[in-house]
Amino acid sequence: MKDWFAHKVLCLPELASTNGQAVDNLMVYLHWLMLALLVGWSFYFAYVLWRFNAARHQKASYEGSTSKVPSYVELAIVGVEAVLLIGVAVPIWAKNVDHFPKPEEATVVQIMAQQFAWNARYPGADGKFGRQDMKLIAENNVFGIDAADPASKDDVQVFNEIHVPVNKPVLIYLSSKDVIHSLKLVAMRITQDAIPGLRIPCTFTPTKIGRYQIECAQLCGNGHAAMAGGFIVVDSKADFEKWLASKSGSAAPQSFE
Repeated sequence: MKDWFAHKVLCLPELASTNGQAVDNLMVYLHWLMLALLVGWSFYFAYVLWRFNAARHQKASYEGSTSKVPSYVELAIVGVEAVLLIGVAVPIWAKNVDHFPKPEEATVVQIMAQQFAWNARYPGADGKFGRQDMKLIAENNVFGIDAADPASKDDVQVFNEIHVPVNKPVLIYLSSKDVIHSLKLVAMRITQDAIPGLRIPCTFTPTKIGRYQIECAQLCGNGHAAMAGGFIVVDSKADFEKWLASKSGSAAPQSFE
């Protein structure tokens, strides 16, 4: 019933991650509540128009209604909203910010947002990221990679197209080169601000092979709309490994603009 309501009535976008189901469920619960309120208050409004029309009450009553029912209904609504907030929304948030997969069990990706694109970096065949230093950040080295570190030689860096394997947790470390951006992956039900000077983790597990648009959920300048030019590509395990091998060594300092 929830899936039918979510996709046939609410027309929620395609879901392509395991963690997104809880988000969709919350959306369904909230809309059922709003539907109940719409129907309930509409009937109540119609009843009031009939019950207190001028033909039935030619003389105004300044005492008004003394019924306690509206107060009880309002308290019940507050109670339902509290359950949705404390019992559903907060646990979803807590799970997303407190429980991250182990790096060795996940696809680890560093993402650096910039005006107006997305840079991504992967460890190479050795499974290790090369050393980084903020002092080395430049137009042609957005991650501040130390080219002298041997571990950086096989690292992978890409621009606006981020590949991940299906059915494996993805652990993203998100930052920004310039202003505040926000990584929004609608199909994965993930939104996380990218803040200069911070490296913020977020995670999801993709479940469907496909190509999904990346959006920026923060107004980040005149070219903000261009941030929608980024994509998350979910591959099979074999296709991802083939793609990653073809990009090995691309993280050497270079310009992607």
